[in-house]
Amino acid sequence: MIGRTMATPTEMERIISQAIDQASAGLRELSVKIHDNPELCFKEHKAHNAICDYLEAAGVAVIRQAYGQETSFVAEYGDKDGETVDFCAEYDALPEIGHGCGHNLIAVSSIASFLGVVDVMKYTNVPGKVRLLGTPAEEGGGGKIKLIEAGALKNTTASLMSHPTLQFPHMPAGSAGVAFGSCLAATGFLAHFKGKPAHAAQMPWAGVNALDAASLAYQAVGLLRQHIRPTDRINIIIPEGGTAHNVIPDKAQIRVNVRSETLKEMNALRERVENCMKGAALATGCEVDIVSAMDPYADIRPNEGLCEEFTRYMGSKGMKYYCDLQKKDIGAFSTDMGNISYAVPSFHGHYFIPTPPGTAMHTEAFRDSAKTEEAHNITMSVGKGMAVAGLKVLTDESFAAQVKDYFEKDKKLR
Repeated sequence: MIGRTMATPTEMERIISQAIDQASAGLRELSVKIHDNPELCFKEHKAHNAICDYLEAAGVAVIRQAYGQETSFVAEYGDKDGETVDFCAEYDALPEIGHGCGHNLIAVSSIASFLGVVDVMKYTNVPGKVRLLGTPAEEGGGGKIKLIEAGALKNTTASLMSHPTLQFPHMPAGSAGVAFGSCLAATGFLAHFKGKPAHAAQMPWAGVNALDAASLAYQAVGLLRQHIRPTDRINIIIPEGGTAHNVIPDKAQIRVNVRSETLKEMNALRERVENCMKGAALATGCEVDIVSAMDPYADIRPNEGLCEEFTRYMGSKGMKYYCDLQKKDIGAFSTDMGNISYAVPSFHGHYFIPTPPGTAMHTEAFRDSAKTEEAHNITMSVGKGMAVAGLKVLTDESFAAQVKDYFEKDKKLR
């Protein structure tokens, strides 16, 4: 095309598809580079630089170290008139396992979506702005939460991303993924118990046993599990419980992770678990200090309009996604994308990539699957679907209004 023109939805979909197909080889190289250089949360310097270098080479202006985070970035195209659509890129890895959650694919799927929409905006009269937001530290660091607090979503109309995963066993054979789905809200904290040391054989009565308090708290949580919802999860370890067998431990530590179906339910369950810690301290004569170990991750509030449009496009290409607006598919995972979905209308899809039988998430087997060419090709298809859904927010005023209306109605259900 020469100059900026009007275009039909079909023509814009074609532009997106062509743009992503043209970018695919370079994005494949970028994905492999991120995969081969795994970095932990807030330390994703190589990934940050590689992505920014790639975008700048493609002629896209990038702000590095955006919103006060060393490994965040933002790239944008368009103007302030109209709606603003964000695509979120993740790129942190797991300790020891590396990219056992496939964040290298998440990064390039969102980059693909961004580039696809940019190409449409270059050649047509599409108003508004599209942004690519680099979101570090999803694996427990709450990078998106920090970006929200820094004002990164101030003018955002809708935010989208997708996550690779293995085939869900409860989904029909041939399913490509889940569009209308959620997850568990999650948080974590540390309980530091303080007692009094004493010789364990000579004068045990002179000590106050912090390990007793930790052990009692562990048992109290075990009893609590009988009285929680089937979707609730409480995971607990005792990383510290003394240094010598002949000394009454004066220090002990418990680490707890709490998950529930919604943010409201999770906060209520966390309070009950904290009471187990406080009760154990009182019973043993110890002191306890409870400190946060993880910003609360909210459940995902999937936007009906975005999910339906993504599902429509993917279905037109022969890829069937679960999208039952009467029943969200709820996975037993957690993500800080949930916090974004509480702030703005959001899409967080899951797409299935081929994995060996018996593969689980956060494993070396899934890490290796996230590097295959087949997984990359599926990822590029997902990038097209997200681009189409995001573009409709920019081009269709009635659709944008519907997306916002769904979001406002959802607020009343939280």
